[in-house]
Amino acid sequence: MFSLAGKLSLVTGGGSGIGAAIAEAFAVAGARVFVADRDEPSAQATTRKITAAGGNAQALRLDITSETDIAAARATVAAPLDILVNNAGVGSVGTILTTTLAELNRLIGVNVNGTFLMTQAFLPAMLERKRGSVINLASLAGVLAVRDRFAYTTTKFAVVGMTKALALDHSASGVRFNAICPCRVETPWVAQRISEYPDPAAARRDMESTQLAGRMARPEEIAAAALYLASDEAAMVTGSTLMIDSGWTAGK
Repeated sequence: MFSLAGKLSLVTGGGSGIGAAIAEAFAVAGARVFVADRDEPSAQATTRKITAAGGNAQALRLDITSETDIAAARATVAAPLDILVNNAGVGSVGTILTTTLAELNRLIGVNVNGTFLMTQAFLPAMLERKRGSVINLASLAGVLAVRDRFAYTTTKFAVVGMTKALALDHSASGVRFNAICPCRVETPWVAQRISEYPDPAAARRDMESTQLAGRMARPEEIAAAALYLASDEAAMVTGSTLMIDSGWTAGK
């Protein structure tokens, strides 16, 4: 089950965290994976890990906010994608009163515009072949507002809306569009943010307490969901927001 043998995939933000875990899971399932990241050494590190395990991967330096970079990536990939994972994203802390327009635009540029530009670039070939899977990494904050995350919540709601609009507009195309909405995930980026708090241990306990499991999710647990959505077994799944939140929203 969930074989991706013979499929061509591209994962943005594949240099670390959730993106790296997805790239690795896809490779294990038999896909050829383009590991795309703005940080090329990180993309290369993920690629080396995949190839050392016998997988097929290629690193790709890519800034998803740059139309020039995206055009170059499309030329490098050359063949039509079977799977596009729009995972790259950024976050920030603050309310509307403490968020600057520059900060809001930074998050819109990556989380919203980057997802838009990547999908716009790679979707036509999928539509022509009448098959494909586009997976957008949104967030629990894309369906439920998170306190003190004004800009992040705003952009992730946009990603969820974009996913649903894509599914509706192309419902008969054979291409599927879905969003994954994780809770807090144990990634290097999250660890760095925790270290910036005055009391990192207290901050970690607070973050973990929101999940019924009493811990943050692991990147591999998000990758498992992406593997399912990318596979032929998910042929009837489109326009969905797959919650991976350990019950955070159960009582909401």
